[in-house]
Amino acid sequence: MILADCHVHSEFSSDSDAPVVKMLEQAVHLGMPYFYLTDHHDIDFPVDAAGGLDFQLDTPAYLSRLSALREQYAGQVEIRTGVELGLMKNIQEKLQAYVREFPFDFIIGSSHLVRGMDPYYPAYFEGRSQKDAYREYFYSIYENIQVFQDYDVYGHLDYVVRYGPTRNADWDFSDYADLFEEILSILIHQGKGIEINTAGLYKGLGYPHPHRDILSMYRRLGGEIITIGSDAHTPEYLGYGFQNAEELLRSCGFSYYTLFKDRKPEFIPLDK
Repeated sequence: MILADCHVHSEFSSDSDAPVVKMLEQAVHLGMPYFYLTDHHDIDFPVDAAGGLDFQLDTPAYLSRLSALREQYAGQVEIRTGVELGLMKNIQEKLQAYVREFPFDFIIGSSHLVRGMDPYYPAYFEGRSQKDAYREYFYSIYENIQVFQDYDVYGHLDYVVRYGPTRNADWDFSDYADLFEEILSILIHQGKGIEINTAGLYKGLGYPHPHRDILSMYRRLGGEIITIGSDAHTPEYLGYGFQNAEELLRSCGFSYYTLFKDRKPEFIPLDK
C-alpha cells in the first residue's frame, strides 16, 4: 500500500471547491497514515488566461488551517504541508522569496505556463504543429531548472500532453528524447526528484504522467527520488490508480518511492 498521496488540491486552490476536510477524510478512509496538501501557487499567473482564476494561494490562512487540522486529527493521520509552485524562468526571485518566507514539508515545482500561456487552453497550440508545441513546453522546463532549484520534485513533466489536439495519439518519445536526457540529467545532478502523477489515468491518456519512456530514462540515468500523487481536486480521485503506479515503478526498476518531511526525502520500500 502507498502510504500517502503527495499531490492533492482543495478549496485553497482556485481550480477546486473541495473542502480540505473532505480530502483529509478520504485519506483517512483509505488508511493512509500521512496526508499532504499541495495547493497551487502560481505567481504572476495571468488572470484572463485562467477564466478569472488567479492561482494565488493565501498561504498564511492555508498554513493556519493545516495547523488546526493537525491538532484535530492527531493520532489519526500525520498532516504534512506542501505546495505546488508554478515555475517560470522570469520570476525566480519572487519564487525564492516565497519559499524562504513559508515553511513547507514538500514543494512540487511544476510548469503550467509557457510565454504566459497555459496548454490547458487551445490557443497555446494555434498556428503550429503539436510536436512543436510540445517541444516548446518541454524546453521551458529545461529553462526553468537552470534558474531555480528550491523545490523537491518536478511535477507532471508531460502535462502538456493532456491537452494537445490529439493528446498522446501521435506521441513518439524519440521526438523529445534528447531534450529529456538534458532535463533529467540536470534534475538528478541537482538532487531533485520527479513524480508519478496518476491524473493521466483519469484524464484520458491511459497512463500516469510521465510517460513510461521518461520514467525509464530517469531511472537509467540514476534517478532515485520519486513521489506518487493523484493530482486530485475532488475526494474521489485521491489515491486514484496507485496500484498502477506501483506496478509502473517496479517495471522501471524501482523498489521504493519517496515521501518528504521538512524538505528531506524518506525512501519507502514498495513492499512496506
